[in-house]
Amino acid sequence: MVESNGRGRPRSESARTAVLHAVDDLLVEVGYAALTMKGIAERAGVGRQTVYRWWSNKAEVLYEASVLDAQHELAAPLSGDVREDVRAYLDALVTFLTRSHAGAAYRALLGEAQHDPDVALLLASRDVLGDSAAGVVDAVRAASGTTLSTQQATALLIGPPFFRILSGHDASDIDTGTLADRFMRVMGCP
Repeated sequence: MVESNGRGRPRSESARTAVLHAVDDLLVEVGYAALTMKGIAERAGVGRQTVYRWWSNKAEVLYEASVLDAQHELAAPLSGDVREDVRAYLDALVTFLTRSHAGAAYRALLGEAQHDPDVALLLASRDVLGDSAAGVVDAVRAASGTTLSTQQATALLIGPPFFRILSGHDASDIDTGTLADRFMRVMGCP
């Protein structure tokens, strides 16, 4: 597929996809500081100007790739057993944040956002983790009849593993079953 905006050369969807596949792999290899638009273009097998036609900077490329991958990696189908759905989501979240290249990209952007206001705005434009948790959180809210908002309940669900992982602690001892049980109790679910 080729897309055109009427100016310059048309945009190639296959080139865009190649860039999105290349960027988080390259991040894992070289780190955020060494990641460049030139390096991204070379890894994707496209020209640097092709990358600049789609994105203004490396943070935008990395963010888009992370969001797309997160949508897939954090999608937890609802089974009807809300406690099991919570545990399955927490398993996916921990895996995303600790083992996924997209999760590494998301963590890198979170770190960069602490001193780059443009990256902070980019991350604030969409709640990647909150969006991914919405289905399971809404199912628990409906089952419990809680007065907590979706945003409050999401913070209670995501907060414990997110804090532990992002503060540099070993994630191997995160017990998602225990976290799911605690979340269900706080939400008032049997």
